[in-house]
Amino acid sequence: MKRSLPALTALSAHAASQGASSAEAELAELEAQHPEGLSTQQVVALFEGRGERLSEATFRKYVQLGLLPRSVRVGRKGKHRGSQGLYPVTVVRQIDAVRGLMAQGYTIQDIQREFLCLRSDIDALARQLVQLMAALDHAVRDGQRSGATADEVLGRAVGDARQTADALVEKLRAIEQRLSMRSRMARAAV
Repeated sequence: MKRSLPALTALSAHAASQGASSAEAELAELEAQHPEGLSTQQVVALFEGRGERLSEATFRKYVQLGLLPRSVRVGRKGKHRGSQGLYPVTVVRQIDAVRGLMAQGYTIQDIQREFLCLRSDIDALARQLVQLMAALDHAVRDGQRSGATADEVLGRAVGDARQTADALVEKLRAIEQRLSMRSRMARAAV
């Protein structure tokens, strides 16, 4: 279910008034509602709904500097409608992280070098693994429906691969957090 810009703005304003735990709930809800991603305009509207200023120019600059992932072009339905760039909903978290680090006195160059370069790559890997696992599940189900004997071994192998993928992403995120913490501690010592 896609929400319109006014609905996103209202959702964001409600979450902002409820505090950090609601902000996390807001992001989880957005991720569930927009698995394909959000347009630049939707992201900007979301921040406006929170009462925070984020211009399209600032958003584009963060993308150009590598602080946010690049968009994925998605075709619009209908003849001659072109395509639209969609960003993963995780860009909302990343923008919040960038702003938080800047409020702590970090420069864009510090952030590029020490914090977010890995986070974007790990998030992209996690999204690709989710898509791959869904495709494998679909292939296993289709094989079973087409009259092939149920292959429990294949199903278990896909389940094991999913667990391995989840563990890998979790481990990479833990490493990235440790590296970030080390950089923060080194900066605090100066």
